[in-house]
Amino acid sequence: MSFTLQAESGGARAGVLDTPRGPVQTPCFMPVATQASVKALDADDLARLNPRAILANSYHLYLRPGTETVKAAGGLHAFMGGYDGFIITDSGGFQVLSLSKLRAVDDEGVTFRSHLDGSKHRLTPESVIAVQAELGSDGWTTLDECPPYPCAEADAARALERTRRWLDRSVPAVAAARAAGAKSLFFPLYQGGLHPRLRRPSAEHHNDCPADGISIGGFMVGEDKPTTWAMLGETTALLRADRPRYLMGVGTPSDIWDAAACGVDMMDCVYPTRVARSGHIMTASGKFNVTNARFRRDFTPLDPECSCFVCARYTKAYLGHLLRASELAAYRLLSYHNLHFMAGVAAQARAAVLAGRFASARADFLARLSS
Repeated sequence: MSFTLQAESGGARAGVLDTPRGPVQTPCFMPVATQASVKALDADDLARLNPRAILANSYHLYLRPGTETVKAAGGLHAFMGGYDGFIITDSGGFQVLSLSKLRAVDDEGVTFRSHLDGSKHRLTPESVIAVQAELGSDGWTTLDECPPYPCAEADAARALERTRRWLDRSVPAVAAARAAGAKSLFFPLYQGGLHPRLRRPSAEHHNDCPADGISIGGFMVGEDKPTTWAMLGETTALLRADRPRYLMGVGTPSDIWDAAACGVDMMDCVYPTRVARSGHIMTASGKFNVTNARFRRDFTPLDPECSCFVCARYTKAYLGHLLRASELAAYRLLSYHNLHFMAGVAAQARAAVLAGRFASARADFLARLSS
């Protein structure tokens, strides 16, 4: 693996990550395929969008359909119908937080009840790596304990220390999987809560870890955006510059620019598809809901500046009608547009870095978005 840093501008970076599935240009936004599917889209839609990196969730896939099924299909790429890009898998650490009523955490790992059928399962740092190896993903993350927000510093420190020990236990598991033939990149989780004193030793530990990149966790868990960006900026300043930085769970249009300004290279979020299913449309001029009454006889595209096939073919009136009528095609078409738009935002941010005008381009984008 190599990460080539091509340019820096206004705190942002542009680079190229070489992966087992080809190059990924950064900054990039990664669509989320939690269940080995980007919600509402099929393999042809994904091929048309052509994201070079996506996120899947090893916790959910371990429970359903099971790693044995995915492996028997030939791995995640084949199981999904031949997606040929880079797939990074979340370890399930976030579910340790979000499904807190169904799990118990100890120093050795996590015991939890399935949210599907109540069956009992055990995750350890080693088993999480083994699950991802079975799935055949191209990027692996580590089991972590994400502290809630707000959280006392002492509690965040305990979670951080546990996460660091789990990372150390993951390293030989990754080495063993690679010795057995796996070619995946290693993106261990970086925690520390929203406490600067904890983030520094965590960064030093990760900088010394034999890794290919870093997955930045613990943000967007309830804190306000100014706190996010202030803490994130302090965080990335501590990290090695020669490794790609992946900020997990972040992805509104303005977030792309704000995170990039903090030196982040990769982002993912369910936001674009989630809001699409309720009719919210992203454009450079801001977000609107296509089911609003004023669009019932609006025979213009969702975004006249957009080059996606949805905007080329369909009107606001028609798409709003589909959603009000609960026609399933609406979810596909609106989700596709939003993901196309997000890919364009990331491409704009990258181009601005390469041109040496990131700060002014960011200001222009945010000003238009809020106008």
